[in-house]
Amino acid sequence: MKAKIYEQAKIINKENLTVGDYSQIDDFVFLNAGEKTVIGKFVHIASFCSVIGGGEFVMEDFSGLSAGCRIVTGSDDFLGGGLTNPTVPSKYTNVKKSKIHIGKHVIIGTNVTILPGVTIGEGAAVGAGVIVRKDLEPWTIYAGVDCKAIKKRPSDKILSFEKELLAEIGL
Repeated sequence: MKAKIYEQAKIINKENLTVGDYSQIDDFVFLNAGEKTVIGKFVHIASFCSVIGGGEFVMEDFSGLSAGCRIVTGSDDFLGGGLTNPTVPSKYTNVKKSKIHIGKHVIIGTNVTILPGVTIGEGAAVGAGVIVRKDLEPWTIYAGVDCKAIKKRPSDKILSFEKELLAEIGL
């Protein structure tokens, strides 16, 4: 049986996407297939999930993303390595692309965010609202959220790039 991709799912870079049989991508999913995206068999991606960043994403068989998950395969350098956001020419940014790999039988709870470079081991379960920044062990349950200041962002390079860009375009 072919995969079911609902009509109101938005997929860009379709040429880089492979979806296995019996999988389902619900309405209102945004999927940027980036460099390469492989979705296995019997995978479910629920409404309001997004896969962004332009990197590589692999989601193995029998895994699922609950509603509202964010899979981020690439991101601006928030530590001050350049200007940030996709409206800025790439020579002024420092985008880091990576791979996210979700193993077989993984279940990801509602509104989980997975950051670039993460591998989630086979059978892991991730509770709602978690921010996943590092690899997760197989067959383990994860829950909880933390947010703490880790260091100051340097402004000099960012403000210098801003000034240079605005001068270049005559603003």
